[in-house]
Amino acid sequence: MLVLGIETSCDESGIALFDTQRGLLSHHLFSQIDMHRDYGGVVPELASRDHIRRVLPLICQTLHTAGCTMHDVDAIAYTEGPGLAGALLVGASIGAALSFGLNIPALGIHHLEGHLLSPLLSTPAPDFPFIALLVSGGHTQLMRVDGVGQYQLMGETVDDAAGEAFDKTAKLLGLGYPGGAALANLAQHGHSNRFKLPRPMIHSGDLNFSFSGLKTAVLTLINKHEPSSQTRADIASAFQQAVVDVLVEKSLSALSESGLTQLVVAGGVGANQLLRHELSTRAATQGVRVFYPELEFCTDNGAMIAFAGAMRLQALNTQTPPPASGFTVKARWNLEELEKPST
Repeated sequence: MLVLGIETSCDESGIALFDTQRGLLSHHLFSQIDMHRDYGGVVPELASRDHIRRVLPLICQTLHTAGCTMHDVDAIAYTEGPGLAGALLVGASIGAALSFGLNIPALGIHHLEGHLLSPLLSTPAPDFPFIALLVSGGHTQLMRVDGVGQYQLMGETVDDAAGEAFDKTAKLLGLGYPGGAALANLAQHGHSNRFKLPRPMIHSGDLNFSFSGLKTAVLTLINKHEPSSQTRADIASAFQQAVVDVLVEKSLSALSESGLTQLVVAGGVGANQLLRHELSTRAATQGVRVFYPELEFCTDNGAMIAFAGAMRLQALNTQTPPPASGFTVKARWNLEELEKPST
């Protein structure tokens, strides 16, 4: 079964072809970072308009790379939510139109489910069940994953997500957009032990997170010290270490609480090299295996949507959904509301 994936939830247009027998055949991505940089963040209307320009050419490019035509495609998977409503509408409308025109099934995919399942695209891949640390954009969550559509929330952020904290702290340090990657790069030149920053909720007794206060503590440091290049690097390093310490501790606590021995890390912050190093190091001492998506699949991409769509279609067995007769998008969509495919 050949599935075309369409991702347009925010500021990246991602298209991919996934075959259930041959794996990922091709994928292409267009990032709008350069366009939004002048505004210091994503402008929803500009994002939507750019998706309109990019999606169809990217589909043609992806098909050409794989040596396929639209008539080879067996199903369409598009991101239904959560995300920017206007951006989601672009991918959903194109996916539904292709489904109707080609008389093939269309599935609306939860964006976070795509991230949760993305490490299964790599080799080696985890088996169900596993614990997932989802650190994507405005989400920081720990989930127990027992199968496709079987997600149990164990803990989440009560205010800013880790990715938001990275971006906001980067802005305080005068770094450009996108801030998370810029802060991580600056932190490589700093000393994490020069400044002592809090580890919010690290000993809270639950699996929830909080990063808003950490951002405020950084602002206090900036106001107290001369903003030299070394000081900025040291603050960035101390901030990154504090976030990583919390993420690692909570993830290992979730594993201990669940009795599972596999951890999946997914989402943009999952590309952070310090997080990868410290998680893998700590996990190895406890007999836990950690799985990460390829770096190119940490941020938003069409491959994870095509793959999630293929897994859902396989779980349906013979109950293949009909071609689209309409479409919806969900700017807000709780992952726990997602239904398990009924076989």
